[in-house]
Amino acid sequence: MIDRDGYRPNVGIVLCNWKNEVFWGKRVREHSWQFPQGGIKGGERPEAAMYRELHEEVGLKPEHVQVLGRTRDWLRYEVPERWLRREWRGNYRGQKQIWFLLRLVGRDCDVCLRASEKPEFDAWRWHDYWAPTQDVIEFKRPVYEQALNELSRFLVKRQDQRKHQRTPLVGA
Repeated sequence: MIDRDGYRPNVGIVLCNWKNEVFWGKRVREHSWQFPQGGIKGGERPEAAMYRELHEEVGLKPEHVQVLGRTRDWLRYEVPERWLRREWRGNYRGQKQIWFLLRLVGRDCDVCLRASEKPEFDAWRWHDYWAPTQDVIEFKRPVYEQALNELSRFLVKRQDQRKHQRTPLVGA
């Protein structure tokens, strides 16, 4: 589904841990790394697409994450022509995305890159929150910077995290 301006509706997912490090996935059989993302199907709401893509690409279910925030509006990037499939040339320009910031409330072992029949990633790691703006493919950098800047206001500052983590009961 491509809009009249040539952009495909899409969701982007920034998944972070309690250290505010972000999930960074390596594309299958490639040397490129990125955040999970994927298209919004006709009639699907962005939040529903986010949960679907999160499960398909990372194997996580809604109970494994907490939604911290999302971008207010669509963020767009254009795909260079050399990266376009031949059948898309002419009417396709790129992606327009709603980005979500999630906190993993489950465990690292809940991540399963083989949850779908066609995995997107074959490796993953936790990465410094801002590092993806330098490590992602060049044409996506501006949208990554916009998304991370806008979503950073939802992060719990490190000194405040102790308040949000469970503390064991002493003498219980």
